[in-house]
Amino acid sequence: MPEKIEKSEEEWKQILSKDEFLVLRKKGTEPAFAGKYYNFKEKGTYLCAACKQELFNSEDKYDSGTGWPSFTKPISEDRIIRRDDNSYFMKRTEILCSRCGSHLGHVFDDGPPSTGERFCMNSISLDFKKKD
Repeated sequence: MPEKIEKSEEEWKQILSKDEFLVLRKKGTEPAFAGKYYNFKEKGTYLCAACKQELFNSEDKYDSGTGWPSFTKPISEDRIIRRDDNSYFMKRTEILCSRCGSHLGHVFDDGPPSTGERFCMNSISLDFKKKD
């Protein structure tokens, strides 16, 4: 299990931009087709923008047509936390970073084989490390 990072919301405000804070800490959502990674095709690893934990491999990224970066699976289940989200009169599963608790996006059961899952993430919740 990754080592936990715990900071107060005030500390996160000092570290993150206003937009990052809104999505990562207040569970906001960036507009579809606006994020820097939705149509990004470089090879490498996607990290949590808040704590830099490695979350997703580019090999597991695909174009879901939703306007957000989508993945079939995380690097490992211990990198994420799944949490029920019944906000906005919807039943969804929120995805959080297991290291710092930041909001990343949601997972849906309409993904391609072999997992059948679509991890729909906010670009602003992610950083990218290019493959050497």
